[in-house]
Amino acid sequence: MQTVRAYVGLGANLGDARATLTAAVHALGALPGVSLAGVSRLYATAPVEVTDQPEFHNAVVGLDVPPGPAGPGATGPIALLLALKSIERAFGRKERFRYGPRELDLDLLLFGEERIAVERPEEGRSLDPAKATRLLEVPHPEVGRRLFVLAPLADLAPDLVPPGWTESIGQARARRESIEGASAVRPIGRWDADSGAWAELDA
Repeated sequence: MQTVRAYVGLGANLGDARATLTAAVHALGALPGVSLAGVSRLYATAPVEVTDQPEFHNAVVGLDVPPGPAGPGATGPIALLLALKSIERAFGRKERFRYGPRELDLDLLLFGEERIAVERPEEGRSLDPAKATRLLEVPHPEVGRRLFVLAPLADLAPDLVPPGWTESIGQARARRESIEGASAVRPIGRWDADSGAWAELDA
């Protein structure tokens, strides 16, 4: 079966974030027609925008997923987005203000070579004006601006140049690290495929 490589960002800073992200990796790998292609290191990251909250744990997962029809109405990315939102709800995700604390945050970062922008319905914006105006945009518009995304993504695909970009993921990580400082992201675990969990880096 033909597949497309997608990358999903994971984040959490409420409860046992490490255990939550571990379980989320397994939930992603268990989606119908999806196979786990790679798991980044686990990072402890400083919160951005709203800094008065616990530090986050962040990671990125590579998934091989069904492509769906291509083009502006591509169903593959939208189907994956809906699956991500379903997993978030299953893990107790509550709607809060933008950039606030999260039980679990799953973001579709990249979907093969697709470039898609799907507008959020007007009624969805009126419920929460802080929500982004786009329901889905890939590549995710925050990827190149957030070290907490670039660091784990660079673990899996440092040489990848996303559609519309002029630099690789690894180059973007180095650029953001020079701005935010290396201390903004701290690797705290490496994925052990045998145990299905992040092991300590010195283990």
